[in-house]
Amino acid sequence: MRLVLWGGALTVGIVSVAFAWAANQAQSVFQHILVRPWLALALTPLGFMFCAWAARAVFPGAQGSGIPQAIAARHLKDNLAREKLLSLRLTVGKILLTLIGLFCGASIGREGPTVQIGASIMLGAARLGGMGRERGLILAGSAAGVAAAFNTPLAGIVFAIEEMSRAFETRTSGMVLIAVILAGMASLGLVGNYSYFGHSMSMLLVTIDWIAVLVCGVVGGIVGACFSVIMVNGTTLLKNWLARAPMSRALAVAGLCGLIVALCGLASGGTTYGTGYDAARGAVEGHGLAANFALLKFIATAASSLSGIPGGLFAPSLAVGAGIGNSVAVLLGVHAVGAIVLLGMAGYFSGVVQAPITSFVIIGEMSGATGMVIPLMLASLIGYGVSRLFQRQSLYHALAHGFLAEPRPSGPP
Repeated sequence: MRLVLWGGALTVGIVSVAFAWAANQAQSVFQHILVRPWLALALTPLGFMFCAWAARAVFPGAQGSGIPQAIAARHLKDNLAREKLLSLRLTVGKILLTLIGLFCGASIGREGPTVQIGASIMLGAARLGGMGRERGLILAGSAAGVAAAFNTPLAGIVFAIEEMSRAFETRTSGMVLIAVILAGMASLGLVGNYSYFGHSMSMLLVTIDWIAVLVCGVVGGIVGACFSVIMVNGTTLLKNWLARAPMSRALAVAGLCGLIVALCGLASGGTTYGTGYDAARGAVEGHGLAANFALLKFIATAASSLSGIPGGLFAPSLAVGAGIGNSVAVLLGVHAVGAIVLLGMAGYFSGVVQAPITSFVIIGEMSGATGMVIPLMLASLIGYGVSRLFQRQSLYHALAHGFLAEPRPSGPP
């Protein structure tokens, strides 16, 4: 049983690294296509429609981020119902359709899908070894997925406690630690020790820089809450509207959302396509972003998320936050621009997911900004508090309720 657990965790790490490499390649191919930018007006809507069709007809349960599915699966007791949300078949579909979405320019990330993939692999390993303890293994697989996707082991553990389970469970803490360690070792062995945003030496220097902590927290919390409200209410409205003609209306919505993403991409000079990591890293390094980047990336991410295609919110949310931080830095005329960009990420990401500890730990680990721990904590906490004034329920848990409310057939999958 232990060998099965260890093998599952190592597999999560290996698959996560391979997925990350493939995602980068898909985005690179799309960037080559953008030599003729207007091609996106056809490619992006058609790609969205194909992914939406496949997510409904071939891989039902693969749509969206994947984190709500993992949360919902932990609340289900019936194995057949859980199989509809987490399975090795869905793992294949999630990877393929997310890669196609990135190839078409969707403003999505791979971290949320990696959570569903990690949970599915660990659940499959549990069944192979006859282990039981499905809830704990789903938690462990989710944590391992975050750790391997971001190369942030601490964030994986915090994410499992704060977002997935909403509590510290002593019975599963050992499994979570083992899964994160082994998945992290697999990632380190394949790609080495790296940081997405390099190693930032930025620090807050003078009073105006500290004022930016409050501004980034408040603005990030308000804008993050707006995104969360759009997602929760928009998902409910679309679900009701699609009920009469599910497939035809779903394809129409996907095509329209794809067109919106393409128009945002054209308006931004191509910077809003894909995960947004390059734009965010450039902002952290002080290269700056266009004044309209945050708004256009926000719209593109909302359209991608509501379209019904598979894809996560983590990376695009960090990019939107980077745009907010960059704008705050320009408006206030601060000294440490890269540091304010990190604060914008923390405030906005915490406002979206309402998981402040996860937010500052992820951003701190991704940037190596050891001198920004306290400011990142403050921005995350402020963003969380402001967001809660407008949206009482966290985004992922609200979306998970939609999966729990779906009728479950009693026949075989």
